[in-house]
Amino acid sequence: MRKIITGAAVVVIAASVIVYYLISVPCLLLKDSDTGNTIAVYPLNQGKQFSVTFVHSVNKTPVTDVYEIRNGKIYVVRTIYYSFGAGVQTEIEENQTLEYGEDGSMIVSGFNRPIDNLSYIVGTVSDHILEINGKSINLRELCGKNATVRFVPGRRFIIKSYTASD
Repeated sequence: MRKIITGAAVVVIAASVIVYYLISVPCLLLKDSDTGNTIAVYPLNQGKQFSVTFVHSVNKTPVTDVYEIRNGKIYVVRTIYYSFGAGVQTEIEENQTLEYGEDGSMIVSGFNRPIDNLSYIVGTVSDHILEINGKSINLRELCGKNATVRFVPGRRFIIKSYTASD
């Protein structure tokens, strides 16, 4: 009898995992780093990219960091910036490339590096803008000034994105 109950439990657990992956979607979660609470969830399939743009605090020009979700992890793909200065890349590493955009931007790509803990402190002077699924999200409005926001890949039972205020 114990073997039957154990076998049934294994079948239920396996079926639950299969159902979870069939009716949930891969997504990007934004979490408050202090509380761990989920601020927002955005559907984002494997291999799709998102970016965060902000004005660099030292050289006062825009910087865009582009990321991609692969195998359940966030990878930095490229960085786009407009001037050199403290805190921005000044040398190209092995396997990286530097290209110039039509707008005068410098685009460094070829990072192919997983980021274990991707967090941003949302600006007080200038904003951080999340670009995801063709939408621009103002992180100051969503999270508040000085909030530390952690970006986490995951899965959720969702059809559309939502925020804590929905």
